[in-house]
Amino acid sequence: MLPPKTLSERVLHALAFEIIAVLLCAPLLAWAMGQPVWHMGALAAAISLVAMLWNVLYNSLFERLERRRGWVRTPRVRAVHAAGFEFGLVLWVVPLAAWWLSVSLWEALLLDIGLLLFFLPYTYVFNLAYDKLRAAWWARRAAGYKGA
Repeated sequence: MLPPKTLSERVLHALAFEIIAVLLCAPLLAWAMGQPVWHMGALAAAISLVAMLWNVLYNSLFERLERRRGWVRTPRVRAVHAAGFEFGLVLWVVPLAAWWLSVSLWEALLLDIGLLLFFLPYTYVFNLAYDKLRAAWWARRAAGYKGA
């Protein structure tokens, strides 16, 4: 069994997730919205900051629930995890995007739905890869201690 994640590991996880996301999203948003890359890049960075804070809080709460209930990260649990994260993020991002772009909440919601279509599979794949890399790191670390 893997040890619980520390706060510093949670921060590293969130930073990696968001940096990759901003690098992918800023140019796509600029193209889709017909806005300058710097303008959409700044919005992507602001959304990223909100998402990082939400990521740390949400994952902490989800993993606590996961341990309490004895859940295993099956594809179904991973899908629930990703969907729950994205739903909560919508509640934060839509008002921010509406204000930033001077559009209605409805238009911002439509934009966010587009982002959601990207982020649901991205969240799933990123966390699956992270968990596999983390498990491999701990396995190598345990093997190194046995050999010493």
